[in-house]
Amino acid sequence: MRTKTDPSHVVNLSEQIYGFEICGNDFAFNLVCVAVAKKIILGLLRFPEETETEIFGWERLKDIYHESRCHAIAFAPKTSLAVVPKVVTLCAAGADFNLRIFRTDLDQNDTVQILKGHTNYVNDIAWEHDEEFLASVSDDHSCKIWSSAHNFETVTTFCLSSAGMSVRWHPDEPGKVLVAEKKGIIHLYNVRSQQAIMSLESPKVPLMSADWSLHNRLFVTALAGGDVITWDLRRTCGPADVKQIHEDGGRVVRFSPNSEVVYASIGRPDITLKVYTAKSTVPLIESSLKLFGGLSWHHRLPYVAAAYDRKLCFWKVQIK
Repeated sequence: MRTKTDPSHVVNLSEQIYGFEICGNDFAFNLVCVAVAKKIILGLLRFPEETETEIFGWERLKDIYHESRCHAIAFAPKTSLAVVPKVVTLCAAGADFNLRIFRTDLDQNDTVQILKGHTNYVNDIAWEHDEEFLASVSDDHSCKIWSSAHNFETVTTFCLSSAGMSVRWHPDEPGKVLVAEKKGIIHLYNVRSQQAIMSLESPKVPLMSADWSLHNRLFVTALAGGDVITWDLRRTCGPADVKQIHEDGGRVVRFSPNSEVVYASIGRPDITLKVYTAKSTVPLIESSLKLFGGLSWHHRLPYVAAAYDRKLCFWKVQIK
């Protein structure tokens, strides 16, 4: 009999959530962007650990019109609520195959820049940590690198042999990017030399999601065929760990930003959220969502978030 872990905190919205992202920047770590039909909502979270009243709070800051359904969201690393005026920059991938760069001070000054180039759905986007580049991967079998210094022109396109599912920049070394393909190949590229550094191969397909640990840059994980597969880049002969998590296939996997041995994933049946430590076969958290609306970790506090229909839910993860 499976046990359901109820969320610690819930934000209720009036529309179905199609995607969301919690900002990972130190100066905007409680900022969240939520994609609903025809708009994206910027909001501010307050957790009990941060307030004297020990009450969870949600403040809706701004709605931004987005003319097509949003498939992926990424905050720019220099986003900050600690300056005047505030600086919020994010990229959203739409169902019209375009990327949109939104900039706002959360007051009256808003701009949008549309990036055209992909010819199919964009599955993932990521900013390089110095904000020099933006990367996007698509069902059109490509990874595109856009230069922020040159008005987001495409500076490099890496051709893939299947749909690009995930893209991640190296946490420490600028210019190195990880690109995961649906057919199970994970490439590491050097953007400046436009050369492949190495590749990893998943023992299962389809590969639906991959992530690079912020806590330990040697650890890469992927969700393929319902298995969470983890590699140690010091040992490229094969995966360091393979664990079946979702019997009927998975959707997304994310490392905890504060631990290389804790990860969250969502998969079938019942679009179930599971949180595991690498060496355990018993989940720390398990909860059926029924609908998939995204997965994200808070970068300072021990919370993992997932969207379920019109609810944005937060689970506190007790890591011993």
